[in-house]
Amino acid sequence: MSRGVDTSTDSSVLAGVGPRLRALRQRRDLTLTALSATTGISVSTLSRLESGGRKPTLELLLPIARAHGVPLDELVGAPPVGDPRVRATPVQMHGMTMWPLSTQPGGLQAYKLLLPAGGERGEPDQKTHEGYDWLYVLAGRLRLVLAEHDLVLGRGEAAEFDTRTPHWFGSADGHPVELLALFSKQGERMHLRARPKGSA
Repeated sequence: MSRGVDTSTDSSVLAGVGPRLRALRQRRDLTLTALSATTGISVSTLSRLESGGRKPTLELLLPIARAHGVPLDELVGAPPVGDPRVRATPVQMHGMTMWPLSTQPGGLQAYKLLLPAGGERGEPDQKTHEGYDWLYVLAGRLRLVLAEHDLVLGRGEAAEFDTRTPHWFGSADGHPVELLALFSKQGERMHLRARPKGSA
């Protein structure tokens, strides 16, 4: 049995996958090289997928969907079913799990974050980048290091800051932390795609 996209589907659906992949990547300002580094798929294979020269398979589409933080049906163009719920697919990045809570490209992007127990994110290594972040603690205790300020936020507390200010966040006490986060477009790009050691 084929492990690729169902061959019984209309050929127009398969033909639309490549342009959809290219449009999604370009909306997120990603190069083929950057997407290759995130997914482990070669640049040539990604290019052939987008041009229609390579058949889309689950083995190829799943890591691409995870890299973009979108459901698989968005890549294959499944028709809408009238259900407004966001079916978030978790993405593992920088020692934390991120669930996208918004589906529209551009503007602010919302995520639920789970920071693990045990201090896996390491010692504070503050980073800067373009953008703006808003954080709201759902459970646990969040340590936020913002320039010279070293803060601890409990459940129900929020923080907002310009990410051009050096910053880092993680668990304050070695226990898991759940939070909601709003990232501007630049902030989302940094948190999801850049891979500096220990960055938030």
